[in-house]
Amino acid sequence: MAVPTEVDVWQGEIAELEVDAIIIPANESLFMTAPVARSVRLRAGDVVERMAVDQGPAAAGTAVVTAGGQLAAPYVIHAVAVGHELRADLARLTRAIDASLDIAERLGLARLATSAIGTERGVFTAEQAADGLAEVLAERSARNAWLPGSMVVVVGSAAEATAYRAALDPLRAPAQ
Repeated sequence: MAVPTEVDVWQGEIAELEVDAIIIPANESLFMTAPVARSVRLRAGDVVERMAVDQGPAAAGTAVVTAGGQLAAPYVIHAVAVGHELRADLARLTRAIDASLDIAERLGLARLATSAIGTERGVFTAEQAADGLAEVLAERSARNAWLPGSMVVVVGSAAEATAYRAALDPLRAPAQ
């Protein structure tokens, strides 16, 4: 099933992108300690972490939004896909991604970048996390729910890029 969203996979640093919002992994306390979150905090400033923590704790399967601080992206969406018990729960993963997209819709954002949500502490493999994202996009498309105009999935390795492309390529509209 094709989704009406342009989805690209890019290997690099999510904090560098000029998009409407970035979606990063978060833990239930919302402290930005996972590698991607820590990197974003270093570029955005500690104020982003303070804004996130002030909204916590947040249950696994949810998301919160903060300003982007010193980033080019005006918003950071913190997706809590994994709880403190580090249990691989696909329903929580997909709920956190879905909650992130609900926030983006509420804010009227069209261009998003997301990191590999769920892989940050080895709970989900890149393939599982990619399948979770693909499932959310396909499900939202099937029920005519809001989707961003474009989404960049930012990965840290060639293996992650391969996993995300394999999961997301079937969602691309056929070339005309």
